[in-house]
Amino acid sequence: MAKPIVAIVGRPNVGKSTLFNRIVGGRTAIVEDQPGVTRDRLYREAEWRNIKFTLIDTGGIKWDNDKISVQVKKQAELAIEEAQLIIFLTDARTGVVVDDEEVAHLLRKSGKPVILAVNKVENFATQPVYEFYSLGLGTPIPISASHGLNIGDLLDKVVELLPYTEAEEDQDDMIKIAVVGRPNVGKSSLINYLLGEKRVIVSDIPGTTRDAIDSLFTYNDQKYLLIDTAGMRKRKKINDPVEKYSVVRSLQAIERADVVLLVLDATSGVTEQDTKIAGYAHEEGKAVIIVVNKWDLIEKDDKTMNKFDKALRNNLSFMQYAPIIYISALTGQRVIKILELVDFVAEQAARRIATNVLNRLMEEITALNPPPTDKGKSLKILYTTQVGIKPPTFVLFVNDTELMHFSYKRHIENQFRKAFGFEGNPMKFIIKQRTDKD
Repeated sequence: MAKPIVAIVGRPNVGKSTLFNRIVGGRTAIVEDQPGVTRDRLYREAEWRNIKFTLIDTGGIKWDNDKISVQVKKQAELAIEEAQLIIFLTDARTGVVVDDEEVAHLLRKSGKPVILAVNKVENFATQPVYEFYSLGLGTPIPISASHGLNIGDLLDKVVELLPYTEAEEDQDDMIKIAVVGRPNVGKSSLINYLLGEKRVIVSDIPGTTRDAIDSLFTYNDQKYLLIDTAGMRKRKKINDPVEKYSVVRSLQAIERADVVLLVLDATSGVTEQDTKIAGYAHEEGKAVIIVVNKWDLIEKDDKTMNKFDKALRNNLSFMQYAPIIYISALTGQRVIKILELVDFVAEQAARRIATNVLNRLMEEITALNPPPTDKGKSLKILYTTQVGIKPPTFVLFVNDTELMHFSYKRHIENQFRKAFGFEGNPMKFIIKQRTDKD
């Protein structure tokens, strides 16, 4: 399930980026005193009281004919359109100004739930915020983003108003597939071939598909939900504000998916942006299939596919587990075999291994390749259990977590894969120091 979206909007220089950084932690957005520094939307995952959401920082909304301001206003409007909840940030030092009233009008017209926050309140006794009631957006919440004052109360209100989303599909047997990749690699053509009809516009112009588009279909009695997405380009190459927001939708499509089809262009190989998209799917713990499209355009000999395999594995070294399939969405070559792989990696993602089997295997692993030692102290793996699926997640209880070297953990993962498979899926290992309580 995709996380709900919370957008921070307001006129320039009211502290939106400072609030964004305060909530997500760190200095993700550039913060300066000069008005209008944040021109693009930034998005990061945030969490409060165990509830996760995507937070968007937007450029300040200004009503003038300056070209940059027009673009910023358009981006903010897009964020408002897609958000489930809006934080409208104002400035206690300047009070209510005309631009605040214009933004408030835009928000009231949207019909979205809005939290009115008044920033730069360092003293709640001497800086009343009564005048902000005039904006007609309910009770204002005084905060200081730079000093962290009252941020907890603001976030309490956020999670209170976030919608509780129901499961997208009741059928547990449905497999949700996100089709992602750079623009013009053939995602829409692939979707159309699988569906047997042209539900998605196919064009030679990169970035034709802007929204995530869901399509239901059945093949061999298995139900699938296909999620087509806009192509994700390098940030510096994204100029259209509508296209910029499509990146957020693509990331959300990955979050919603059971299986991700990472579509690459055989004629251009693996690019930096392909690696970034793959990395996001990996970090989200999704099952992944690497789909190399336009294979019909490549001149081949008996070594061509092996060379491509080697190059892909080198460039996507963190994704050795993902199967590779070479297709042509135009001719249909091997396209239907993708669904066989989807079924397989989805089954692997949900696989559970009995605890006694895991511990027997761990005994064999440590006997054949003893754990590392440091200053005469040896690592001992005392107990192993699987605690989750999608991705397969394991907890290893050890005598000292500091002794678990990354290379030995990688060795354990390799042995687990050799014994149990888990093809197409990242694996997660949690190392815990065993206590008397454990």
